[in-house]
Amino acid sequence: MHDLKFIRENPDAFDAALARRGAAPMAASIIEMDKRHRETITELQSLQSRRNDVSKQIGQVKGKGGDAAPLMAEVASIKDRMTALEAQEKDIGEDVRGVLLRLPNILHKDVPDGKDESANVEVRKWGTPRRLDFQAKEHADLGANLGLMDFTQAAVMSGARFVVLKGALARLERAIAQFMLDTHTRENGYTEMNVPLLVKPEALYGTGQLPKFEEDLFKTTAGLYLVSTAEVSLTNLVAERIVDGGELPMRVTAFTPCFRSEAGAAGKDTKGMIRNHQFEKVELVSIVAPEDSEAELDRMTGCATGILEKLQLPYRVVALCSGDVGFGSNRTYDLEVWLPGQNTYREISSCSNTGEFQARRMNARFRPVGETKGTRFLHTLNGSGLAVGRTLVAVIENYQEADGSIRVPDVLKPYMGGLEVISKK
Repeated sequence: MHDLKFIRENPDAFDAALARRGAAPMAASIIEMDKRHRETITELQSLQSRRNDVSKQIGQVKGKGGDAAPLMAEVASIKDRMTALEAQEKDIGEDVRGVLLRLPNILHKDVPDGKDESANVEVRKWGTPRRLDFQAKEHADLGANLGLMDFTQAAVMSGARFVVLKGALARLERAIAQFMLDTHTRENGYTEMNVPLLVKPEALYGTGQLPKFEEDLFKTTAGLYLVSTAEVSLTNLVAERIVDGGELPMRVTAFTPCFRSEAGAAGKDTKGMIRNHQFEKVELVSIVAPEDSEAELDRMTGCATGILEKLQLPYRVVALCSGDVGFGSNRTYDLEVWLPGQNTYREISSCSNTGEFQARRMNARFRPVGETKGTRFLHTLNGSGLAVGRTLVAVIENYQEADGSIRVPDVLKPYMGGLEVISKK
């Protein structure tokens, strides 16, 4: 959501910001709609004042035994005009809001320019991909050969882009999630939450999934939506609230199933677990004062990369360019993990600063410490800490052996009852 006052006072800067996203200029049309909206409100207020004055006059005239019919006729006329204006004000207001809800966030000045992911900038790398003296296999083949990953039966019950994990692989996925939660809560200062998976449309408007990405969401017959990420539920913990500045920063995390229709991913990653309709994720959300959000983005990214380092998984950090940054973000770092089966790096987390974009949409504010009047919009950040299914994929591929078995990373062994190798029985 955008500040109308900023658009009125900086139309060229606003259009230039949209242009970085490849979007058409919108300031002039928004300002014109906003002008009509404010003029309608002004006329309504003027008519309300006049109606109050005339109503008082009616009482005075009647009290003196005079003829109040002309005044009563004027009140009736004012009422009719106000009814029409109230409908007009509502329609224009909804039009303005509808336009603003569909416009992406303004990018941070340091976001590199570019049309698509080919212009993303590698920030740093960590770890050296393991040299294998055998032909690396992809996770889907490894899991199927172990008899612990079943896509066929998943398709029977649910269709494409689902998987059934069995035995040690099911436990390994659970172990990964528990390890992530323990690390983030014990070492990184996050508070674990158990949040709703079904949310109202308002919650999705607040975080920016609606209206733009409705086709990627699963909607129930009751009008609720399954969350595509726990970011929605975690960020909405401050919706319609005024937070005491002393509570900041707020850092929360949750492990949840996530649901996406992958409407725009036809033909992409149809094999394996990279892009399923249902997947698990440990999400990180930070809610901070505006002056702290840039440092918080670096901190959050460090928390996510720390998980990869503990798992000894080679990765790289990539700064997304203007054409690849997500709709609600002003700046994003992607974490890409090395997958030997695909011989490439693949995304395993995105850490984003949304600034006040989401807070404006959900009316989430805070009162600075020591102030009794006035509030400011919060800044919100989110990141995967990490995508559990993709982490499982990375572990399977990076810890594979020539015989198709999977070694268990050292940090996960306590969660696996001491199991060191997952092999075919």
